[in-house]
Amino acid sequence: MFSNNQIFAAPLAGVTDKPFRRIVRTFSPESPIVTEMISCHSLVEAHKNCPRNFDRYDDEGPIGAQIFGAVPDLMADAARILADAGAKWIDINMGCPVPKVATRANAGAYLMRDHKLAGKIMDAVVRAVDIPVSIKTRLGWDAEHNDWRDLINIAADTGVKFAALHGRTRAQLYLGRAVLPDVHDAPIPIIANGDIKTTADAEHAESLGFSGVMIGRGMLGRPWALSEIAGGGAPKNIGETVLRHLEYTIEYYGARAAIPMFRKHAAWYSAGMANSSEFRIRVNQITDATALRDEICKFWGCELNI
Repeated sequence: MFSNNQIFAAPLAGVTDKPFRRIVRTFSPESPIVTEMISCHSLVEAHKNCPRNFDRYDDEGPIGAQIFGAVPDLMADAARILADAGAKWIDINMGCPVPKVATRANAGAYLMRDHKLAGKIMDAVVRAVDIPVSIKTRLGWDAEHNDWRDLINIAADTGVKFAALHGRTRAQLYLGRAVLPDVHDAPIPIIANGDIKTTADAEHAESLGFSGVMIGRGMLGRPWALSEIAGGGAPKNIGETVLRHLEYTIEYYGARAAIPMFRKHAAWYSAGMANSSEFRIRVNQITDATALRDEICKFWGCELNI
């Protein structure tokens, strides 16, 4: 069975920001975590409306910073910035399926269609930094182009150290069940991603030759998911974790931006619990931090002393 340092937290856009990573880290001190994807253009140009462009990673333990883009030189510049900021490795997004990335920006999953460009980007990033480089990709663009092995071979040739493989094509988006291939003959270690939520899922991936697992949507409302797969459990009082997460979010973004942003997390944390629908309705009407704290304490029965 995989150890803690083989159980990764996946990059989730709009989710795995610094406050969320702090919460995950309280349950999984040794697990590798990947940041939400960062635009190489935004990072290099230091866009001020994107706080993650200015994150420091020195105190975040084993963390990889994920970048996306289609210009090799800019991707290399972005990698240097993130390495200087304390990232432990650089991850290149080659699997994001959303149109603004994969079709309009010729980045993310588009690189599964243009292996020549993908190779240039990987080579530029590997040469730019002294820390490891990984890629995250999918099975292929669609069922007719299930050519992930070709991309993995290119990655190995350029010096990429490992890859994460999502068990769906770009055409599938996140629909249907992820299907993992056998990777015993891969030239570099591969981390399994897609619908991995239990220890049994991790054991299945290990039997296929994967070197670890990466948990994505299974962390929504369950930042202890990585710990659970390693044999740990959920916190006794989830409300205390929710409150702490809220405080981290306010500290990072400021209350005005944090409150509407945190509503989705409150909904995920409460999913499946009694009266959760009514709770979500109330939370979605709250604009004040104190009122949100009070609502969380009422729902979970926790003390407001975080």
